[in-house]
Amino acid sequence: MMIKNIKYIAVLALGVLACEPEFDNPIEDAGTYTSGQADFSNYVALGNSLTAGFADGALYITGQENSYPNILSTRFAFAGGGEFTQPLMADNAGGFDGTPAVEQRFPRRLVLAFNADGTPSGPSVYTGAPATTPFGANLGGSFNNMGIPGARVYHLVTEAAGYGNPAGLATDPPVANPYFVRLASSPNAAVIDDAVAQNPTFFSLWIGNNDILGYATSGGVGVDHNETGNVVPATYSGNDITNNLVFAGAYTELVTKLVEGGTEGVLLNLPDVTSLPFFTTVPYNPIPLDEVTARATNMAYAAYNGGLQQAVAFGAISAEEASKRTINFVPGQNAVVILDEDLTDLTGLNPNLANFRQATPDDLLVLTSSALIGTLVDPSDPTSVLGVGVPLDDQYVLTPQEQAAVENARLSFNATIKALAEANNLAFYDVAADLSQAANGGIAFDGGVITSQFVAGGGFSLDGVHPTPRGHALVTNGILDVISVKYGVNVPKVNVADYGTVTISNEVN
Repeated sequence: MMIKNIKYIAVLALGVLACEPEFDNPIEDAGTYTSGQADFSNYVALGNSLTAGFADGALYITGQENSYPNILSTRFAFAGGGEFTQPLMADNAGGFDGTPAVEQRFPRRLVLAFNADGTPSGPSVYTGAPATTPFGANLGGSFNNMGIPGARVYHLVTEAAGYGNPAGLATDPPVANPYFVRLASSPNAAVIDDAVAQNPTFFSLWIGNNDILGYATSGGVGVDHNETGNVVPATYSGNDITNNLVFAGAYTELVTKLVEGGTEGVLLNLPDVTSLPFFTTVPYNPIPLDEVTARATNMAYAAYNGGLQQAVAFGAISAEEASKRTINFVPGQNAVVILDEDLTDLTGLNPNLANFRQATPDDLLVLTSSALIGTLVDPSDPTSVLGVGVPLDDQYVLTPQEQAAVENARLSFNATIKALAEANNLAFYDVAADLSQAANGGIAFDGGVITSQFVAGGGFSLDGVHPTPRGHALVTNGILDVISVKYGVNVPKVNVADYGTVTISNEVN
């Protein structure tokens, strides 16, 4: 029996505020504003996609204009803040204009599309206009927003010189980043050196998410270098977890260079990535079966289950592990069958005893699995239902062991960030606490509540990872709170309700 695709978006139509974000926020309350002990005349922001304004799976103008650094600069303008420049993309389509391979690697933004009957069809690629931003081109100037999508902490430091070299875009794998290529002062420039060369009077630094995110979003298909002890970043892949010592060394270099001359700023820590909608939207048990289909499926797994008992008899696995691996479907909702590399390898005993088990509430299915679960791997074979007759690949599931690797690294990274803030007398924003609150009950503002629920929560864009303009407004106010305490800053906060969430469009593929 063919199972229909699981559409995670279908239940989220009610209560969605979907619009192009508003950027101008009128300030009605008059007052005396001050920068306190800070100097906002030349604010420079360093970071990755979160700083750049990346959203909906792409970097585009509206997202950049509603990035937290750009919003923050409008607040700083009330107390001596200077011009804040950004390396704006050429359009609101997102992605780059280049070869088919480039366009596949850097697709256009996602929008929320609807069917003719008004029901949501899910996030779809925007087709209202082509991407026009030239791939590999340099803008020939310096910019206050130095958020580099895809950057890890070690990509920003001096030893990463060449990260902005267009020649490095053609290597396999690429050693350069096209977003930094756009604003690098020279092919061999380092991000931190270009930032310091602008003589910032105030800075923000939010970097480190990508040092664990790729591992998490790939379902743990990568290497945890806190286990391997590998401290050579040049050997890392995009899905690896950065070694704690590498992180601490690179982050220390960044802060040391930024504070030279007494420059003040704010450091932001890293949120729990597994609380993001990318990991919390698809349930572990999305498979509906009737009694007949459940019985037939169990019969198909009878030999596998019997083999597990034989493995117990041979002493190859414990009875506890055999129970964990036993496949059993019932009428109603069922957990997907997954591959789990952390199970004991029994294929030497019996080639048919692959590392199968059913997911549990402790497993996190990634957002992209939704479009695959329930589809036929082989259209001519009705028993090849993905997640039932065919296990879901490891790349679509973050198991508890993999979650622990991510969390252990994050806690170490955050300890480094907080210690450096204290050692250098900098402001510290515990953004992880705010985003945790969004995931556990929500954060109230004048006019509503921000949660981490996919689409309807308003805080995260359609890629399930990056903030919406409303999410960036929340981060802006969080930064203003901590620099008010640290530096005596008094500038008006933004009205979170004035900022939009996700974009609705009928112009999709």
